[in-house]
Amino acid sequence: MPKSKKSSNSSINLTEPQYYINRELSWLEFNNRVLHEACDPRTPLLERLKFLAIFSSNLDEFFMVRVAALKQQVEAKVTKLSPDGRTPQQQLDDIRLHLIPKVTQQHQHFEQSIRPLLANHGIHILNYINLNQKQRNYLDSYFEDQIFPVLTPLAVDPSHPFPYISNLSLNLAVVVKNPDTDEEFFARVKVPSVLPRFLPLPPELGIQLENGQPAHWTGVPLEQAIAHNLDSLFPGMNIQEYHPFRITRDADLTLEEDEADDLLLAIEQELRKRRIGGNPVRIEIQSQTPEPVRTRLLQDLELTENDVYEVDGLVGLRDLMYFMALPLPELKDPPRQSVVPMRLQRLREPSLDPDVLELDEGKDFFSVIREKDLFVHHPYQSFSATVVRFITHAAHDPNVLAIKMTLYRTSGDSPIVNALIAAAENGKQVSVLVELKARFDEENNIYWARRLERVGVHVVYGLVGLKTHCKTVMVVRREKDRMRRYVHIGTGNYNPKTARLYTDLGLFSCREELGADITDLFNFLTGYSRQKSYRELLVAPVNMRDRFLELIRREITNVQNGLTGRIVAKMNSLVDPQIITHLYEASRAGVQIDLIIRGICCLRPGLPELSENIRVISIIGRFLEHSRMYYFYNNGQEEIYIGSADWMSRNLDRRVEVITPIRDQDIAKDLQEILGIMLADNRQAWDLQGDGTYVQRRPGNDCPEANSQITLMNMSLRSTNVTTNLMDAKKSASVTDN
Repeated sequence: MPKSKKSSNSSINLTEPQYYINRELSWLEFNNRVLHEACDPRTPLLERLKFLAIFSSNLDEFFMVRVAALKQQVEAKVTKLSPDGRTPQQQLDDIRLHLIPKVTQQHQHFEQSIRPLLANHGIHILNYINLNQKQRNYLDSYFEDQIFPVLTPLAVDPSHPFPYISNLSLNLAVVVKNPDTDEEFFARVKVPSVLPRFLPLPPELGIQLENGQPAHWTGVPLEQAIAHNLDSLFPGMNIQEYHPFRITRDADLTLEEDEADDLLLAIEQELRKRRIGGNPVRIEIQSQTPEPVRTRLLQDLELTENDVYEVDGLVGLRDLMYFMALPLPELKDPPRQSVVPMRLQRLREPSLDPDVLELDEGKDFFSVIREKDLFVHHPYQSFSATVVRFITHAAHDPNVLAIKMTLYRTSGDSPIVNALIAAAENGKQVSVLVELKARFDEENNIYWARRLERVGVHVVYGLVGLKTHCKTVMVVRREKDRMRRYVHIGTGNYNPKTARLYTDLGLFSCREELGADITDLFNFLTGYSRQKSYRELLVAPVNMRDRFLELIRREITNVQNGLTGRIVAKMNSLVDPQIITHLYEASRAGVQIDLIIRGICCLRPGLPELSENIRVISIIGRFLEHSRMYYFYNNGQEEIYIGSADWMSRNLDRRVEVITPIRDQDIAKDLQEILGIMLADNRQAWDLQGDGTYVQRRPGNDCPEANSQITLMNMSLRSTNVTTNLMDAKKSASVTDN
């Protein structure tokens, strides 16, 4: 029941800074939950190693984008405060204050806990100094044959300026002495990224298990093999010391789209700049690095002590992902086989003969969709047997005349792109919007755009000032005396690889309203249409923000009229101040609100007289919780939506996004059930506190609030194919904000 009802005309100013959590600190709290998975003994050992690597790779991107942007604001003397009232410099200071103990925790956990556990299970990451002579001889020979030819030592002196240090590169700062003059010199050796970070020893030279068999893996970090062979790089000099260090640079693209005559060319030019990298924003060094070397690095890189992150042990733990390739299933999550939805089992393949296609009584993909809308839930249900199959069928079906699609991210060997190429070669009209501005995927998308263009696909690169982030496909098919439009609207990228790791939703439909809306959307994306209204879809930046605000206000009105108000929303991030303000108003009116937010949440739940009726959880675990769902009780006439957009200003105002209502009642019940399972989670759910910290739920907790919430939403928690094994395959932390 609502805890209180306050008039929205009360004197509380809902925009005051104390009612908002800082965006950057909220993201750091998310990454803390990733680190917790690495420290949780319930997580299989190699999965714990994976989460350590994810924690590091997440931080790399955070520094390359978010910290770099804050530093630019400081340099530009920006005075605008964040919604929580912090200056850019205060945010940088708070980020560092938060990160120093967490980075220390990460490295201590690896060195003191994970590394010994790996050794107990036959995975020995040794230090070079602990090798026996036979092992050293092997690595020294390997160095001469495989590593030495790749290395380029760079001296630093008046005639050799400090070399450029590339982004995310691992390096050795080397001090050498001339034995004739006792003069010391400084040099830099880059650890080549073209070689594996960890060098395995042959089984016969590796550590032996108790049963006499060789260990699963024995080896050393690449930089140590280089460091102990520096004499080969500096013959005649005495090696005094060496110290690993790693640089992070500003890597966000700066693109003046309005001034670009050719967007593709402009992005290619910016990518070349990124390879060089922007200004340094962080240096990682070992804590025992002596002061003279440390000072030299900071001076030459134009960094300050506030940019230094000390580590004890290996520098650059993101490379630990290397060990996930070891064939040791007993140290990983149990394998999980995606299933094919019942309605799609035993479908016939499309015939190349249109007469046969029309006369054959067997079902094809399109006839299944004609029966009723089809819902898919990845990775529990196969992406390849649903989305890829749909596009492949369309590519080879002679009755299909056109395919239109948006591509934000896809895999390097994409079967979807291959299907689109086949469709074009089969004479179909194929139009694809490839978003060239998808961060850190720009180069991959340029490659696919050019490949598609070469076979006659109409490729569009997006809209000036907007990223096209929606996930939509439309197939136009001739059926007897009419044209029918089939659509797929999803929450995740058309990427078969991440579809096995990310939890996402998709809807297949041939409803006329959706087909007409998707047609209008593609006209907006490819032409000069400025569509202002849609029949069914919520489309950003056209009508989505206003529609979401209307849906929240409707729940407020219902409560004010003595009815029940209820909102449940699941997304990746909640940042937008206007949405947060409306949620506060709804809570004060008595609307019950549950938010399932994996990452950033700037709203403070549970504050007296403000957000007492708002609860926020985050779920972190095996799969990346990437789907977006929005539920509104609507006085019993429940409405539920899925799509590509989070409640962030960038999604609502600066991206093309699509949210679709779910009209099929069976699908709506399945979605409510999924929400109900998540609200009841007491294994991998974290409750957000009003101060911005999170508390993890534990098995055995009764979660009475969650149970009452499920009842209020009329969730029966039925056992359906949609949620089969959902609880034992739950959730995952991740790398890229999509």
